[in-house]
Amino acid sequence: MKIGVFSTFMSPICSPSVIKSIAIAVEEAGLDSLWMGEHVVLFDSMEFGYPASRDGKIPVPEGGGMLDTVATFGFLANATTRLRLGTGITLISQRHPLYTAKEFACLDWLSEGRIDFGVGVGWCKEEVISSGFSWPDRGARADEFLDVVNRLWTQELTTFSGDHFSLPYPCRLDPKPVQKNLPILVGGHSAPALRRAATYGSGWYGFAVTPKQTAKLLEQLDLALAAAGRQRKDFEIIITPLSETQADLEAFAELGVDRLVLHLGSQRPERLEKRLAELRLRVHESA
Repeated sequence: MKIGVFSTFMSPICSPSVIKSIAIAVEEAGLDSLWMGEHVVLFDSMEFGYPASRDGKIPVPEGGGMLDTVATFGFLANATTRLRLGTGITLISQRHPLYTAKEFACLDWLSEGRIDFGVGVGWCKEEVISSGFSWPDRGARADEFLDVVNRLWTQELTTFSGDHFSLPYPCRLDPKPVQKNLPILVGGHSAPALRRAATYGSGWYGFAVTPKQTAKLLEQLDLALAAAGRQRKDFEIIITPLSETQADLEAFAELGVDRLVLHLGSQRPERLEKRLAELRLRVHESA
């Protein structure tokens, strides 16, 4: 079981030099991958709160915000040589597939095949609407999005006609990803998300879950894979656990989880070295 790390890089704490040093330290610690989440804008009040915090708000420093994944990964691809770079998640309900396919194909090309494309529909209604898209049809739009992206990455000439997106003229997208099948890792715990993973994904990404929750979700995922004519042996399971006790890590391994993405936590220098030492131990224990 491989071990990666999830880091929420936020300005102004994370300067370019701090971000670069973290990525280099994570790679030197033997970790498999570095993951980032995505939010373009934040809101003081929202209809649906952030599910991973008690007050429903994303904890950000005063005057700060989350850094863009594409720009940051382009920066870190040049600072590392082995470390995989994954999105947890790219919010495809508020993106256009043409530009997104181009961005991530170029990232994969520039990083020489080190990109993991984690995707999901997200939870922030205000952000989706502010990005110019509607909220009720976000799931159907996400399905079309993944169909378009996959075609652009694998076909020499692409056309598409759907309910939400259209490529009416045969078009070429180059460079293609270095990875022949750039991993599409679909996040989410709902039945539609698991169906989407089984239909369009090369893996499923579960976030902030326990082993018990994961076991139940994997049962549902197996049914969705079977309905799509697939099996889990050809599918990757990535989990960011709710907690990382040794018992939990062993339970995830027994469930067949391929990669654990653990939280880095505070990015302040005085806490970072201690956390990296803990992560090195996790890598050693999972070997």
